[in-house]
Amino acid sequence: MNIKSKLSILVAAIFSLSIGLTSLGHADGHGHGMNVPKIEVTTVLEGLSNPWDMAWTPDGSAMFFTEKLDGLSVLIGGKVHKLIGMKGSSGYADTHDDLFSYGAQEGMLGVVLDADFDNNRTLYLYSTSSKYHGNGCKTNFERCDGNIVMKFTVANDMKSLSNRVDIVKDIQFKPFESDQPFGGPGAHNGGRIRIGPDGYLWVGTGDRHRGICPQDNTLICGVVLRIDGDGNGHGGNKIAEDKRIYTYGHRNVQGIAFRPSDGRAFTAEHGPWHNDEITMLVNGGNGGWDPAENRGGRGACPDKYCGYEPNQMDGMDPSERAAYTPMSDTRFDDLMPPAWQNNGYSQGTGSAAFLTGSNWGIYEGRMVAGIMGIAFGDTPAGSRIDIYDIADDGLSMKSVIHMPVGMTKRFRGLVMGPDNALYISTDDGGIYKATASAAHSH
Repeated sequence: MNIKSKLSILVAAIFSLSIGLTSLGHADGHGHGMNVPKIEVTTVLEGLSNPWDMAWTPDGSAMFFTEKLDGLSVLIGGKVHKLIGMKGSSGYADTHDDLFSYGAQEGMLGVVLDADFDNNRTLYLYSTSSKYHGNGCKTNFERCDGNIVMKFTVANDMKSLSNRVDIVKDIQFKPFESDQPFGGPGAHNGGRIRIGPDGYLWVGTGDRHRGICPQDNTLICGVVLRIDGDGNGHGGNKIAEDKRIYTYGHRNVQGIAFRPSDGRAFTAEHGPWHNDEITMLVNGGNGGWDPAENRGGRGACPDKYCGYEPNQMDGMDPSERAAYTPMSDTRFDDLMPPAWQNNGYSQGTGSAAFLTGSNWGIYEGRMVAGIMGIAFGDTPAGSRIDIYDIADDGLSMKSVIHMPVGMTKRFRGLVMGPDNALYISTDDGGIYKATASAAHSH
């Protein structure tokens, strides 16, 4: 089924269910001067159920993709094959009943292929799971091991998976509703996974609306992991409490990308009614997010979580919220300062990628991030894809511009394909392809 946000219904062009490539056109005026490429967007798939992430085989013959509410599929030669389904799904080659979604922020999320996929056929998958709840998950204020990272072996014809192994079993999950905006179970569930230039698996997690999470490195929530294919921490990770953790102090990491020029990792995170951020990660560093009550001059907060305070349900000046519970709190000596703060707004920064290939012209090597669009108070919705020219030191932006994609949607997933095109998933059920071509003078 299609799930469309109110914003998408208002502003998105309505497309028919299709499989293949349908042209959506390109913005007038681009492709002229300064090696600015012409960007054209075409439709790959529509009619999906919250497509969340994508992963291409190195030869470009197959694209794996997740649907948050249903499962994992693969597109081969214009045909979709359903591979791994969640509890209650249908039509999949295999169903795993411990994998589930309530229809909120949790479900089947990140997917990525191993760096040596051509030889080991390994695929990694992030999902909500009931398998390791054990004696936990009785309240929102205790341990709840409810998200996992699995690895599978992909068949030679790409049409089936086997040999499931759960390599991370203890990513925290929010089991019940709480007194916060978007406060249902499964909130702030993270889920983006990527392979770094070092071949290790990087895993973004969320704070799951538990105030102590981001600054407590005994729990896997509000952190970024750097692990090997068996779930073991990289030997160089510096967090003593859990050697799988690369950085901590995050709110809800849905974007991880690596700068081609030096391999540095950057995250994209959406803020709490203020300050979406893009941050260059530093081994052992602190993102500075600390929504716990009775800290930083704050008192008690609803359900022990100060992430939207003060006055969490009503519109107010974003700078007042930022002063009360900062996204990047400067009282931490190990703070990783953000390179970008979205002019103080929170509009829903999600997935991220770096543009690769000379076809992108002046944009080659720049970062892109999907802005999903969250209008609250007087904040403009702002659904878009931004292109960021990040300073060499990773601490500021040289420029930020909007990519001319010709549509306004909740841009959930971004990934570069082996054809140097940017693939885009949207919450209303589409996967699109943005291609860039060299400018031609007239």
